[in-house]
Amino acid sequence: MGVSFDKIDGAVLLEFEKQPAANPTPANDRMAKLSNPGFGRVFTDHMAIVRYNQAKGWHGARVESRVNFPLDPAAAVLHYAQEIFEGLKAYKREDGGVNLFRPDANAKRFWNSADRMAMAPLPEAVFVEAVEQLVRIDRDWMPGGEGSLYLRPFMIASEVFLGVKPSSEYIFAVIASPVGSYFKGGPAPVSIWVSENYTRAAIGGTGAVKCGGNYAASLRAQAEAIKHGCDQVVFLDAVQRRYVEELGGMNIFFVFNDGSLLTPPLGTILPGITRDSIITLAKAAGTRVREEAYAIDQWRADAASGKLKEAFACGTAAVISPIGKVCSAHGDFAINGGAAGSVAMGLRKQLVDIQYGRAADPHNWIKKIF
Repeated sequence: MGVSFDKIDGAVLLEFEKQPAANPTPANDRMAKLSNPGFGRVFTDHMAIVRYNQAKGWHGARVESRVNFPLDPAAAVLHYAQEIFEGLKAYKREDGGVNLFRPDANAKRFWNSADRMAMAPLPEAVFVEAVEQLVRIDRDWMPGGEGSLYLRPFMIASEVFLGVKPSSEYIFAVIASPVGSYFKGGPAPVSIWVSENYTRAAIGGTGAVKCGGNYAASLRAQAEAIKHGCDQVVFLDAVQRRYVEELGGMNIFFVFNDGSLLTPPLGTILPGITRDSIITLAKAAGTRVREEAYAIDQWRADAASGKLKEAFACGTAAVISPIGKVCSAHGDFAINGGAAGSVAMGLRKQLVDIQYGRAADPHNWIKKIF
């Protein structure tokens, strides 16, 4: 049962079979779930799935009922953590159509993640096609207003063995979750805890890869942040424990009183697509953007002197989150009086308006599905 791709290489589909989910969610239940979906708790009726083995390559691409995987207890992902994922959203336009935002960038990062994790790289066109087909079949799950359909493509190693080597079999899948606005009543400044006991990544490691292990490693530090009354954790570099890198799941920007922006350089941090979009928008507006190391002591001093006007975190889920307070074992300090800044909020509006089709798309970031 499901929808079969005619061509696995990502070429235009000539024809494919469509069948409904085995047990589709009744319309009334679906509407009830869409009225208050939260984040990542409600899921649509279908999933896209493609399988890989060394003999056949990528094959069996389908969109089918969302069901549990039959997974052997010795599947490689359960023992050696060969797993990667992505996160992107589909947005409903005012005319009823649906936009994807930069799915090609997600597909490229997914390829790079697979390469670093010694997994079989998925053709970028297949990634985009799988996402698009899932959105098409589950379009009734698109929330209105400032909601969106969060899409989670992922790949796991499925070969059954206990030897330490790259798997020879993989499952790629895409699931979808309708989500409401990340912030109720608008973005509120967050407080962050500076982690001095834990690091996220080191040179030569997997910091630039979107793999589950990176997030698992951040959870203890995030729990420490919550214990200290903070919303998020920010990590410092693993060598000198001085330079700001990123939050547990978001990149970070600093705004100075000369109008310039600074963000930590790539290498040990995730090359965020929202991060890249912000840099592009800022430069297009004539803003100087630096990708440079920034020490925690300098952050504290610049906030005290007024040189630093704002700081904000960015990522797919929240888009932009203003940072109002920074806490650490060496004392706390506020940024912009603890309030959201105009630069962060201006960039957020620009980006969101493009995503929902309310503004022009000069960078060709939008892929219209219908």
